[in-house]
Amino acid sequence: GEGWIEIRSAGADGLPPGRRVSPGDAPKMARIVGGDGASPAIRTAPGAHHVRFVGIEFTVTPGAYNTGLIRLGSGDETRVEDLPHHIIIDRCWVHGDAARGGKRGLALNASHVAVIESHFSDWKAQGQETQAVAGWNGPGPFKISNNYLEAAGINILFGGADPAIPDLVPSDIEVRGNHLAKPVAWRKEPWTVKNLFELKNARRVMVSGNLFEHAWGQAQSGTAVLLSPRQDGRAPWSVVEDVTFVDNIVRGAASGMKISGHDDSAPTAQTRRIVIRNNLFEDIDGRAWGGDGRLFTLLTGTDRVVIEHNTAFPTGTVITAEGPPHTGFVFRHNVTLHGTYGIKGDRVGVGEPTLRALFPGARVEGNVFIGGDAPRYAGNTTVGSIKDAGFVDAERRDWRLRPGSRFKGAADGRDPGADIDGLDRIRRSVAG
Repeated sequence: GEGWIEIRSAGADGLPPGRRVSPGDAPKMARIVGGDGASPAIRTAPGAHHVRFVGIEFTVTPGAYNTGLIRLGSGDETRVEDLPHHIIIDRCWVHGDAARGGKRGLALNASHVAVIESHFSDWKAQGQETQAVAGWNGPGPFKISNNYLEAAGINILFGGADPAIPDLVPSDIEVRGNHLAKPVAWRKEPWTVKNLFELKNARRVMVSGNLFEHAWGQAQSGTAVLLSPRQDGRAPWSVVEDVTFVDNIVRGAASGMKISGHDDSAPTAQTRRIVIRNNLFEDIDGRAWGGDGRLFTLLTGTDRVVIEHNTAFPTGTVITAEGPPHTGFVFRHNVTLHGTYGIKGDRVGVGEPTLRALFPGARVEGNVFIGGDAPRYAGNTTVGSIKDAGFVDAERRDWRLRPGSRFKGAADGRDPGADIDGLDRIRRSVAG
C-alpha cells in the first residue's frame, strides 16, 4: 500500500517542526541502537517504502565502531525496483560513539528520501574515510534540509563507489539550509580529514543557503568543496553536471573549491553546467589551515562553469588551472583578494596568458581584484588594498560596500560581489 508508517518518539510533540534538533533534545527521543561493525540500527528490506522516523536518537552501544548506522539499501541492488523509497529522517539525532567515532551515519542508496531538521555528529575515524551522509546506488530525488552534519572525512558525499545499477547517476539533489562542519578541536586528534562536500557522480544538484565550516590539510589538501567525477572502473557514465551552488558561506578552509572535468584515472563524462553564484568565501587561508589558500582550482577540461557575484578572501591564487582547456568559462562581477598569483595556469603566465591558453573564449569581466596588476586583467578593476575596495568595516568583516564606494551598483545594476545582507541572514539562521 501507499500509506505511511510513522516511527515516532513519545516525546516528539516537544520537538516542533521547523526547528533543527540538537543533542540537548535527547531526553525527548526514543533510542534505536546499532552495534559494532556492520550492525546497523536500521537496515531496509528490498522495496521497503513510505516510512518516516520522527524524534529518534540513532546511536551505538558504548565503545562500538559502526560502519553504517542507517542503511537505506544495501548498495548492491541491481534494479531500481528493489530499492527502498519514500523514507524520511525527521528531527533525529544520528551519532557515532563520542570516543571511537564511526564510518557513516546514513547511506542513501534509495529513492525519494528526505533528511530534515536532524543532527549528525561524531562520524570520525583514524585511517578510514567517514561520512555523515553518503549515497552512490540510489537515483534520488534527495532532500537534505536544515541539518547539522558533522564528519571528519566528507560531510556529504554522492558517488565514491560504483553504482551496481547500470547507468545510475544520483539526481535531483537538494542540499539547503544545512550547517556542515568539522569541530576545530579535531585538529588535535588523529581523525582522517578530507573535505566538507563532494560530488563524484551526481546530476541536477541545488546547494543553497548552507554554512560550510573548517577543512584543513590532512588526508587531502583541505579544499572545502569538490566537484570531480570519479569511478572505480565499472561506471564510465559517471558525471557531475547541472550543479547550482548559490547563497552559501564557506569559511575556515585551506582552499575553496576544486572542479575537475574528468577522472584522471578512468573514463567519465565531462563536468558541465556548473553555476557558483552569490557566495562568501572567508578565511581561505593556506597558512592557517595547512594548504595552498586557493579559491578555485579547475582541472582536466570543464565545460560551462559560471562563477559570478561572489565575495572571496583567498591567500593564494584566485583561479588555479590545468589543461585540457576549459570551455564556456565565465568569471564576472566578483570581489576577491588577488592573492599570490590571481589567475594562474600551469606553466603559463599570470592573467591574460592563462586565459588565452586554458580558457578559450572566456568572459572574465566586471571583477574587482584587491591587489594585482591592472594590465593583466582587461575589463576588470584592481585596487591596491582592502581599504580601497570600500567595504563598510573590513576589520569586523562587514563585507558590504559602503554607500560611498565607487563600486556601489557598478555591476549589472547591482553591487559586485555577493549579497552580504542576505548571506548574514542565512548565517544567523543556519548556524543555529
